[in-house]
Amino acid sequence: MPKKHYLCSRNRTKTNNMHQSDSIVIIPTYNEKENIEKIIRAVFGLEKCFHILVIDDGSPDGTAAIVKGMMAQQEFSDRLFILERSGKLGLGTAYITGFKWALEHDYGYIFEMDADFSHDPNDLPRLYAACADEGYDVAIGSRYVSGVNVVNWPIGRVLMSYFASKYVRIVTGFQVHDTTAGFKCYKRRVLKTIELDKIRFKGYGFQIEMKFTAYKIGFKIKEVPVIFVNRREGVSKMSGGIFSEAFFGVMRLRWDGWTRKYPEIKE
Repeated sequence: MPKKHYLCSRNRTKTNNMHQSDSIVIIPTYNEKENIEKIIRAVFGLEKCFHILVIDDGSPDGTAAIVKGMMAQQEFSDRLFILERSGKLGLGTAYITGFKWALEHDYGYIFEMDADFSHDPNDLPRLYAACADEGYDVAIGSRYVSGVNVVNWPIGRVLMSYFASKYVRIVTGFQVHDTTAGFKCYKRRVLKTIELDKIRFKGYGFQIEMKFTAYKIGFKIKEVPVIFVNRREGVSKMSGGIFSEAFFGVMRLRWDGWTRKYPEIKE
């Protein structure tokens, strides 16, 4: 039986909700007032219907207020959601919070995406198709599976990101080209199976740990080639600390790969 792909329609009635979706895009934010409304409208402009959950870490610039203002509009009220946290608690904990919320609300496909347009919303349907139609459990929007596909990145950042992924592959034996990528789709069963409260890392290390854990459990992973574009508006949240976490964390993951008993897959 073919899978049902939810398409969005502007012709809604009170008895016919045309914004049903099996998919939710989680967008963590901190001071993204320049980008948040644009990225939300871009996702909602796609033919495939996605819901959005914003995880805001107490942005002092009013990002959360912009989202809540959009939620008050009828066209967004049933497909845009927000969770507000008290401060900058880390990228990893933001996604873990979002994953748990998505599982509680019965979404079948859960996405990670940045607010700054470095992840192109037009690639969301391609990640979805890899999981929903092609049978993969995790789809990664990959910068490095077909060369180096980044635009307007400083050369230092390109080299650091590219060789970080090389380093992960060498140390762990994990054959994914873009191990630090943060643009992903998970099938529901992946997040049900991974013991989310045992995920340790918060930055790049979090992205590596989630992929490596899915791989060790036995989930099927596909890298979908995408182009990453450096943010045009707002300020980058990157820091040296998240790279050092990843560098030393990879060795811990290698040790886990030898010694840890990973859970059985839950359907």
